[in-house]
Amino acid sequence: MVEGKSKNAEVNTQQSQQFTFHLKGTEFLFGIILLLVFTVLVAPSAYAQDTIKVVTPVKDSVPVVVHSPRKATTYAMILPGLGQAYNHKYWKMPIVYAGFGACVYFIVFNTRYYRNMKAAYEWSTVDSKIIYPPTLPNLFRPLPDPPNDYATQYSADQLKTGRDYYRRNLEISYIATGVWYILTVMDATVDAHFFNYDIGSDLTLNLKPWVPDFGANTAHGLSGGVNLTMRF
Repeated sequence: MVEGKSKNAEVNTQQSQQFTFHLKGTEFLFGIILLLVFTVLVAPSAYAQDTIKVVTPVKDSVPVVVHSPRKATTYAMILPGLGQAYNHKYWKMPIVYAGFGACVYFIVFNTRYYRNMKAAYEWSTVDSKIIYPPTLPNLFRPLPDPPNDYATQYSADQLKTGRDYYRRNLEISYIATGVWYILTVMDATVDAHFFNYDIGSDLTLNLKPWVPDFGANTAHGLSGGVNLTMRF
């Protein structure tokens, strides 16, 4: 009986040790699984958050002002010279207004002479040819007064030539004014496109002789040349 009890006690002790070993092994395996789950699920999300915080750029609080060619064109069309002022080309504004001043001067000059020549020509070809009856209104003055001195100084043919000449010059003056207006608008537009263009000061032109490398094919004789290098 004593031997049987001792054998049962040894078996129970071995089973208890085996159970404890399996329990510790299960706890160790479960701990490894939790560690892997944390590594796979939690760690990447935390790393991603840190990465997003680092990679996301901070917006600049100062807005970037972009020079607009459309604005320069619009300003130049509304008021001549305003597009040049928008492009900070203030030295061009006197040139713009000087051109318009010259165009206006020629328009006024040719308009005055054209009207005088036209009136004198009409008087010499129409009014001076009419025979007015000797009634009371024109009893002492049978002919109307000439509109200007040209009517009595020049013939009808000369007055016709002068009228056509100043009329042609007047039309050219109007065309020149329109062309100058278009040129001022185009100048403002082109300057606006090149406003932010970086024009460096390193503009070099090198000129040096060129000879073939040693060992090159010189079966047909020696050769040489000039090497031109431009840097901009």
